[in-house]
Amino acid sequence: MKNISLLLMLLFFSSCVSQKNKTIQQNILTLKDSYCKAPLQYNYSQKIPSYNSDSIINANQKLKNYFSDQSILILNALESIDEAEKIIDLKKDSTLKSQLRVVQLKTKINSKISIALTELDAVAAEFDCEGERVAQMANYVDNMNDNRNNKLILFSIITGAVTSVAGGVIKDNGVENAVNIGGGLLGAGLGLATFNPKGKKVEFIHGRNLLRDIWEQKLLSKNFPPFIWYMYTEKKFTGNREHSIIENMKQRWIQYQFDSDENTANQSVNFGNGGLYRSSDLHNRASMLNQMQSATRTINQNINYLLLDLDKVISDS
Repeated sequence: MKNISLLLMLLFFSSCVSQKNKTIQQNILTLKDSYCKAPLQYNYSQKIPSYNSDSIINANQKLKNYFSDQSILILNALESIDEAEKIIDLKKDSTLKSQLRVVQLKTKINSKISIALTELDAVAAEFDCEGERVAQMANYVDNMNDNRNNKLILFSIITGAVTSVAGGVIKDNGVENAVNIGGGLLGAGLGLATFNPKGKKVEFIHGRNLLRDIWEQKLLSKNFPPFIWYMYTEKKFTGNREHSIIENMKQRWIQYQFDSDENTANQSVNFGNGGLYRSSDLHNRASMLNQMQSATRTINQNINYLLLDLDKVISDS
């Protein structure tokens, strides 16, 4: 009687695990397609500022006494070189009319900088949102794998219990030995199944794939405003100035996300329109999105330096 009660209890726990797994499957449907896309997609111009940075800097020697090279390149990208030069000329005239014109020109530059900062915030926010969505899906898949392992362990215990009960009921030694051996093999098989290193797959869709352009090093879509893409790809905005922000990012991904195997990375589901993801793929995707969010926010530092240079020009008598 005790053995029967034990079996009923174990079967009850098994049904609870199954119900939880159904709930997880329902929740996955809400995460399958992105809710991070903006309700309206702005039709950005695909015109990228010139990458001939040395020529731009050399052609604007007048600004070099007031602005850093990076600030000059940003002014050029914002099409504000003329305004900056006029401010420098007008600062030589102390009349009220000239001072008023300086304020007007500075306001015009600040307006363009404000738009650039808003674009940065929008892109960083989408990386953040998409990273959270992927992390949620990864947690669900982890739970699915944990539930699967728990069920296999539970079934292994049930198998052992059934074997024990059957062994107590069956008196024939030959049959009893067969039941014990069979039960032991089944229990071992269920135990070994919990060590599946790959785990379950789930469908995950990202037609608007923020990582694809970064990986391909090409602006293949309208996911990024031209100014942001320029900041990503101009080498002079990085510390070593040998590789751009996204070139450095791609090399880190190959090394750390894909164990230095670029061929595997090129075939990854992360850089397409979506597909079947394992937990490890989702965790990699979340990590890459978070890294790009951080890289995007660091561009604010370059713009901050420009604002400091501009304020210094205005305040100097």
